[in-house]
Amino acid sequence: MSTSAPALVATDLDRTLIYSRAAMTGDQFEAQDLLCVEYYEGAPLSYVTDTAAQRLRSLATELPVVPTTTRTPEQFRRIELPGGPWRYAIASNGGSIIEDGRLDPHWRRSVEFAVREGGASLDEITSELRSRISEEWVAKFRIADELFCYLVVDVSSQPAEFLDDWHDWCSARGWNASQQGRKIYTMPNSVCKSRAVAEVHRRLSDAGLLAHDAPVFAAGDGALDAEMLKAADAAIRPRHGELELMDWRHPTVSVTGAAGVTAGEEILAWFARSARVPVAS
Repeated sequence: MSTSAPALVATDLDRTLIYSRAAMTGDQFEAQDLLCVEYYEGAPLSYVTDTAAQRLRSLATELPVVPTTTRTPEQFRRIELPGGPWRYAIASNGGSIIEDGRLDPHWRRSVEFAVREGGASLDEITSELRSRISEEWVAKFRIADELFCYLVVDVSSQPAEFLDDWHDWCSARGWNASQQGRKIYTMPNSVCKSRAVAEVHRRLSDAGLLAHDAPVFAAGDGALDAEMLKAADAAIRPRHGELELMDWRHPTVSVTGAAGVTAGEEILAWFARSARVPVAS
């Protein structure tokens, strides 16, 4: 990477750059040359195409690439993403900044303060949520990084009105709710990717590693990515996922032509083109 990079790339991971077999479309799992980047309990879980791997390695030599995920730090560390190690990564939807492999306690304290000031506590939220759900359609209830919670649900049995009603209740208390496939996330409004991306931009600029006026280019597929995509100077989303189902659009956000794992290749080529840096073919 050059001494003062011309742009920062902030990218979601799951269903944006990396894909489980279930997230691929058609015969992609059989037809594509794939690199496994994550194993869970000894079994392969997440993949990129060989072309995407080459492009990501190439991009990371030219620009600061910041993996930006809703995964917890522990879940993020399971991934061996081509192009690493990463100077910065963002986990827990912006609740955690990882700098040179270590969690930043100062950022975490600032986030926890913002959550306390912003509305209901996690305990209040989880207590109310438990009163609204049933084992008939909820397979798992998880608290993530002591910041937010999510459900894993049977979508076919999920009450049709649940998400809208729950989001309305949360909205009055400084929280939000969104669904990505089988997962329903309940998140404090102050825990967001865009705040953490802005902080990483500031740190890299102050360190002389990024031009102070360097643009941010972002990518993501879910509702929890929407704020980051809008806050970026330009962004791209894949032609699948939660934002595609919502038909979500924004003037500065492009949409890939491809769906499934090959969308990751297209997103990486878009990053390189937008930042005017070379990328592997």
